[in-house]
Amino acid sequence: MEMDSGDRVGGGDSPASDASSGASAGVKVRVDAVVVSDLSDAALRRRLAEIGRATSALAALRSETLRELTRRTDAATAEQTAKDTLRIPGRAARSDVKLSVALGDLDATRSGLEEGTIPDGHAQLIARASTEGSIDEAWLAERAQREGYDQFRRTVARHQAEASSDDGASLLERQRQARSGKIFTSRHDGMVVLNAQFDPVAGARLATVIAAAERRLYSNEDPKSRPSHPQRTADAIAMLMLEPDTARPVGMSLLVVADYDAVNHRLTNARLSDGTPIPIGEIGRIAADAQVLPAIFNHATGDLRMGRSRRTATELQRAALALRDQGCIGCDVSPDYCRAHHVIEWQHGGRTDYDNLVLVCNDCHHKIHDHDHTVEHKPGTSRYELCSPARPATGDSTVPRAPPA
Repeated sequence: MEMDSGDRVGGGDSPASDASSGASAGVKVRVDAVVVSDLSDAALRRRLAEIGRATSALAALRSETLRELTRRTDAATAEQTAKDTLRIPGRAARSDVKLSVALGDLDATRSGLEEGTIPDGHAQLIARASTEGSIDEAWLAERAQREGYDQFRRTVARHQAEASSDDGASLLERQRQARSGKIFTSRHDGMVVLNAQFDPVAGARLATVIAAAERRLYSNEDPKSRPSHPQRTADAIAMLMLEPDTARPVGMSLLVVADYDAVNHRLTNARLSDGTPIPIGEIGRIAADAQVLPAIFNHATGDLRMGRSRRTATELQRAALALRDQGCIGCDVSPDYCRAHHVIEWQHGGRTDYDNLVLVCNDCHHKIHDHDHTVEHKPGTSRYELCSPARPATGDSTVPRAPPA
């Protein structure tokens, strides 16, 4: 298979052929069909990396083509052409055209996409941010080359707030105005679908309530016949909507984090537990009608070491873990959908202490218990990462050891 782009994507351990220039020069990318079962683990990882670079280069070509089509005709015509030719939903075509036009003014991002050093999703985040306000595009493009998607999404959000003259208040207001929701019946299987999008603050509050309801359902389930996580989420939403008089779930505090500027005696850098920035002014508004838990952890706030006195993490511990881990250590899913996992397992003498707990989602929890993944400490930090048995840890393999009984 050949396509106009930047590099050759080879199979197995064979080196990729040299490319003389980027996507816009029409260099051919060749993707060789190989028997992947014959490849080593290292070769599979290299192949995925090469395919990733080629995918970015192809996305650059698509963007360049849509941008030129828009220039020759207009946005509406380009959208319809993309919808018909690529056979994608109209909403996706509209977004593609809008971001393609924005990308035309982002030289560093466009170059990185063509060269395969910036993934398509990262480029879309930068392009979208550029349509919402002033950004330092070169700085974001550099970060895009070395950060994972979820981390980079938070980087872009924080950069937008810092670049805003009103601490991100106008951006949050635009997000609130863009809220939407719909209920429809799927033509495919007759299932009823609820689809909605909210601004970060409203979304965090909803996620907190739903996650608390999920934990309550989980505690009442038969361990031998548990539903899947998506099924439990559906059950929690149905319970909250259809049984509005149900008692308020335990643990539905909204975690809002802010730094204190001791020199100027004011709060700065307000954010949700997953790192999403919010305007400082939102803290007062949230506090007026929500239970807000200040994220200040020191000896005065409570004991973060439960030892062997209890197996499950306390709400204070969960809040501290959300602040530290900012989500699942394996996949960055929101803290609301994570459980506190003992690094040294409870049955092996592990304690329910802050430094022996990490946040993991259900899927990553199964990877630990069923697929030999390990929790490794990142050197020089208080953070942890999840490592597969096929990938050496990038950090310090030293984990907390259970203290003597």
